[in-house]
Amino acid sequence: MKKLVIFDLDGTLLNTIADLAQSTNHALSVLGYPTHEESAYNFMVGNGINKLFERALPEGEKSEENVLRVRKEFIPYYDAHNADKSRPYPGIPELLEQLQSLGLQIAVASNKYQAATQKLIAHYFPKINFVAVFGQREGVNVKPDPTIVDNILSIAKTDRKDVLYVGDSGVDMQTAINAGVTSCGVTWGFRPRTELEEFHPDYIADKAEEILKRIN
Repeated sequence: MKKLVIFDLDGTLLNTIADLAQSTNHALSVLGYPTHEESAYNFMVGNGINKLFERALPEGEKSEENVLRVRKEFIPYYDAHNADKSRPYPGIPELLEQLQSLGLQIAVASNKYQAATQKLIAHYFPKINFVAVFGQREGVNVKPDPTIVDNILSIAKTDRKDVLYVGDSGVDMQTAINAGVTSCGVTWGFRPRTELEEFHPDYIADKAEEILKRIN
């Protein structure tokens, strides 16, 4: 049996796209840039917020300076509104409770900035004792760099062979590959099954309860 399950956050544990879209559109609007339909953000998120802003800015405006301007407007707004519409995916709270009752360690590895990652996990999953909750931190490379997984393994004191990594995107599958751990793609998130399949994950799950079958 696996001893540690590492989850991505956005698109895996929580459907956060509405709040991310609303907050990015707010920042773009304040700065006089055109906004986007909520559905467009499914393909902008996943690589950290600076990359999100770069993708959301119009062609010819994607400078580092403009990314930082969007970030300045986004952060305070998102901090106040990041739990307005975000919700756990069906079966996720129950899955986490079952994993915990089985004695498995549970961790989060996200490219969302650290403060928001911690806030959302504490808000939506207060009964789960996560061994580590890591988002994007200053000076640490974002996924698919495996550093975030390595950091979790050092805290959990777990061998790579005993780890299941669960995520909804190609970035997540590449992270698992880079970290040398078992991968499980989920189809209920922001990216299509075809993106997951390109990375040949060890497993693909269509429902949260299917994760339980992959820990043995």
